[in-house]
Amino acid sequence: MATWKNTARTLCGVLVVAIITTGPARAQNDTAKAPNAPGVQAKKPTITTDTGKPIGDDRDSTTAGPEGPALLQDFYLLEKLARFDRERIPERVVHARGVGIHGEFVATADASRWTKAAFLSAAGKTTPVFARFSTVVLPKGSADTARDVRGFAVKFYTEEGNYDLVGNDIPIFFIRDAIRFPDLVHSLKPSPVTNVQEPNRYFDFFGAAPESTHMMTFLFSDQGTPASFREMDGFGVNAFKWVNAGSDVHYVKYRWKSAQGVKAFTDDEAREVGGMEPAYCTKDMYDAVTSRKFPSWELQVQLVPAAELRSKFDFDPLDATKDWPESIVPFRPIGKMTLNRMPDNFFQETEQIAFNTGAYVPGIEPSEDKLLQGRNFSYSDTQRHRLGPNYQQLPVNQPKDGPVRNVNQDGLDNHAHTRGDINYEPSVRDPQAGQVDARYKNPAVPLGDSSTQEPIKDPQDFKQAGDRIRAMSPLDRDHMLHNFSVEFKKVKDRKVLVRFVSNLYRADADFGAKLAGAAGVAVDEVKMLAADARK
Repeated sequence: MATWKNTARTLCGVLVVAIITTGPARAQNDTAKAPNAPGVQAKKPTITTDTGKPIGDDRDSTTAGPEGPALLQDFYLLEKLARFDRERIPERVVHARGVGIHGEFVATADASRWTKAAFLSAAGKTTPVFARFSTVVLPKGSADTARDVRGFAVKFYTEEGNYDLVGNDIPIFFIRDAIRFPDLVHSLKPSPVTNVQEPNRYFDFFGAAPESTHMMTFLFSDQGTPASFREMDGFGVNAFKWVNAGSDVHYVKYRWKSAQGVKAFTDDEAREVGGMEPAYCTKDMYDAVTSRKFPSWELQVQLVPAAELRSKFDFDPLDATKDWPESIVPFRPIGKMTLNRMPDNFFQETEQIAFNTGAYVPGIEPSEDKLLQGRNFSYSDTQRHRLGPNYQQLPVNQPKDGPVRNVNQDGLDNHAHTRGDINYEPSVRDPQAGQVDARYKNPAVPLGDSSTQEPIKDPQDFKQAGDRIRAMSPLDRDHMLHNFSVEFKKVKDRKVLVRFVSNLYRADADFGAKLAGAAGVAVDEVKMLAADARK
């Protein structure tokens, strides 16, 4: 604990020193810029407007005489203010606060027997990547040590286009159907009345969403407060499909295994460190990479042949609230990611990087996971809202190898070089027009013969949650009990606590009874509600 305190105090001390020294440094720079200052050896480049017009004075507005008002004709004044007014773009609804890093992924195995994805076709094959780590619910100005899920997103710039593996530091999720995602996030966001995040709201939602019980055992354990972005594992969360050159299909789940190990703060440590340095995890990553202590992760996969998927498990394997037990499907290592370069400009890259769960390459496809199906729309749609319809043309989002060929044109911030009037296809008029390639056609997927709007047949909302609770050490269970109790004190409505605790009671009666005591509600009342819910 002392180590974290000392590190955080050091960070704050560095910040204070930087603030104190800013004034004199500016004065020295002003002197150096004076046209006739002694010791000036070379002429410095001239400041210009965005259109390239040289500027003679960047500190005084053009006015109607010395005492008069500023003039509308001062284009440079207007440009500086207008650009300043538009410096910010809409904040991400989720994953608003994050840190991004460049790096590389090296395949350590030939995965071509399972997937025709080129970047996984040979051991030693190297692919540039950009990774972004984030908190999920909290806004940009929040402490990145706070209790929250951590986003773990990686963009692979492959020779067949960009592939985005967008996941979290927890192997499962709160819900199994995307139709509940807006409600989940709304319950976790600040109240529309008070603008304060309130446990009364999100425990109310989770109590009515029993499928979230498994996730609660992760979020309210110490795993909900990782010690750093470097010292946590990552997961793809959803199941995906790998398809090989022979159109054989395997279902796949991903895990990033941290070479730095996994470390977490206790609830008290997270609050103390975050209070002294809200950007603790962000600065930790910058310090590690800039000091050449490059963090790395091993990419591992679980693979199940399509024909065996339903018979392999006693639960729905495409339910994102469940993980696939390693005892049934072991992980296979397929590659290693090393992060080694921080962005030159935070806004241009980390803020404008756009991840989409629907960005696949040949050989990787979405599964029928209902949560993933909704994510594939929502992620790209939010990027179009934040960055405009041509967000893929931003340098950080562009494919690195090969041109982008399609007939998309126009829209905000279109920087593509289009020629001629062929913005439709097919056409025989343009000899350079692209054409489709049957090798990349998606294989047929068997579907039901009718539509339905029903829940999955066997949800099993509590089994894996109970197994996890019982597998914890007594100390970890005590920490989780403490973490829940801290938030329970803020809940105003007793009915919310009874219903929420009843879900944990159904997962593990002993822990549920202790949780009822921490919540100040009667165990008999919790037990009765849990029994009624089973019917």
